[in-house]
Amino acid sequence: MMTDLQGHALSGANHEALAAYEASVAAFQLYRGDPMASLAQAISVAPRFAMAHVLQGHLLALATEPDCVAMARDVLKGLREMPLNEREASHAAVIERVLDGEWTEAALTMDHHNMRYPYDVVALQVGHLIDFYRANARNLRDRIARALPQWSPEMPGYAILLGMYAFGLEECGDYIRAEATGREALDLEPLDCWAHHAVAHVLEMQGRAQDGVGWMRMREPFWSGDDNFFKAHNAWHGALCYLDLGQTQEVLGIYDGIVRKTPSAVALDLVDASALLWRLHLVGVDVGDRWQEVARAWDAHADGQLYPFNDWHAVMAYLGAGRLADVQRLAHVLRQADGKTEVSRWATDTGADLVQGFAAHWTGEHDTAVQHLYRARHIVNRFGGSHAQRDIIDWTLTESALRTGQSGLAEALAHERLAQKPHSPVNRGFLLRARGVQPRAESHVKPGRGAALAN
Repeated sequence: MMTDLQGHALSGANHEALAAYEASVAAFQLYRGDPMASLAQAISVAPRFAMAHVLQGHLLALATEPDCVAMARDVLKGLREMPLNEREASHAAVIERVLDGEWTEAALTMDHHNMRYPYDVVALQVGHLIDFYRANARNLRDRIARALPQWSPEMPGYAILLGMYAFGLEECGDYIRAEATGREALDLEPLDCWAHHAVAHVLEMQGRAQDGVGWMRMREPFWSGDDNFFKAHNAWHGALCYLDLGQTQEVLGIYDGIVRKTPSAVALDLVDASALLWRLHLVGVDVGDRWQEVARAWDAHADGQLYPFNDWHAVMAYLGAGRLADVQRLAHVLRQADGKTEVSRWATDTGADLVQGFAAHWTGEHDTAVQHLYRARHIVNRFGGSHAQRDIIDWTLTESALRTGQSGLAEALAHERLAQKPHSPVNRGFLLRARGVQPRAESHVKPGRGAALAN
């Protein structure tokens, strides 16, 4: 019986297929290369290699894209016709729950799987991503904390666990340990994009924008390759640092030079593009026709049914592109969700408010925007993304409060933001404006200096 690097039995594998499978696992762990191509190779030489199909199913299901989900359903159908051992069958059960729109049930099923198979690094990474998609900060940390003591630094995959643990610590606000753990992970595996991005999150959440610029520049060779799945997202983190410093030309340079240099149709990349353009809009930057390109790319994904976090970001692009009919379409679908699955409850409980709030902000109906966004901000941690990604909600809410003359609310929100990031020019500007003082423009570096990230 073939086994993986952690010693788990692999049904239907042979030596050639196993090598391709391990290459795929490594690509998945590092977010570098093409794991699906390696899986296709493994399956071509061992058609009933169960874990190759399992990993394929996980990757497709976690893409949160309609076409990929349809393919994941076909993979799951095929798995049901194969002989699976208990570990492989447990994986298949998790895929099924994700495809059914029951992300928390999938996470709970994977909790038990991880406890039974603590060395199953694929399961730990998939579970970590499921926790991310459902915005469960505690389990992002604790899923790895439960398994990590059973590992040793010599075991293949140990550094990957440290990178995941770093991100979980960061999302739980344990910034000192998160940064130290992320740096330790990178000492062991410099190519670990998730660990790099965990440290970037720490710097963002602590308002260390200059440190963030330095971090991205120093480690650019490790995250900026064309084969790096996280290239655009890590560049997005660099752009946030420049944005907090008021250096909007640098942000545009990163957007044009990395984030959308080669227009991607991947949902993760589109989320970053929409969110960055929206932030630029909030600070008064005219982004020109960039909205139209992103909006067209969203058309293949924004169905209002699969993952509301994506739909909300699609709405940002549709608003920017002037496609109000598509905004209304998604708003209607989200409001009419039947509530029978967890995803549909995300749509009605949170997604609908976010879409209506952002649409109201765009059209200048700021009282309405405040109403929807203030309600959504308290429940938005039920689904989607990181604290850094969701910050755009409070940013938009604060801006609408200022524009509608709700100075008391705006000042309270500014104090809330300054408590977390006391040196942020954006947050200081909010407080000054709430008090009726026009903030001075932040100084800018010479054009092109910060855009080194985009070259």
